[in-house]
Amino acid sequence: MKAELQILWSALVSGSQSQGLPLFFPESAYITTKTGQIASPAGDYSARLLAFFGLDIAAYHQLLASGPGAPTLVDVDVTPGDAQWIGPGQCENNVGYWHLPGVRLVYQQGGTLRSFAVASLISWRGVWYVVHLGPNPRPANIGTVDQPASGPGVPGPAGGC
Repeated sequence: MKAELQILWSALVSGSQSQGLPLFFPESAYITTKTGQIASPAGDYSARLLAFFGLDIAAYHQLLASGPGAPTLVDVDVTPGDAQWIGPGQCENNVGYWHLPGVRLVYQQGGTLRSFAVASLISWRGVWYVVHLGPNPRPANIGTVDQPASGPGVPGPAGGC
């Protein structure tokens, strides 16, 4: 998973949403999972999911840019047992998928080990995609870094949609 999330890491360091899009949950997959479950899947995808992704990329980038020196990705910490099958009819979805919460990106910056979470990954046709970079739900419509920590932090918690 570290190789795949290197794409996201590069997007966070550069602050480029477009650079991270290859790892973001595809719109066609989102529409497939949500049609008949929510009013406007395409509208929700662009106005909420993709919009929050952009805001979160900026927030993560700001955190990385404010640190001393260049950040370097050291590890991707994941607990495979936290992956959960979300069946059809759960979480306003038509089809099932695997969900993995709280994957940690562990990095070195200015001689200090730090980390933060990627809130939610979804496996679609065998490929893991980011669906929520920052926390979901969140208290305000702003970019939010999920669970920043000094040190490696702890992956998870398991559960969620």
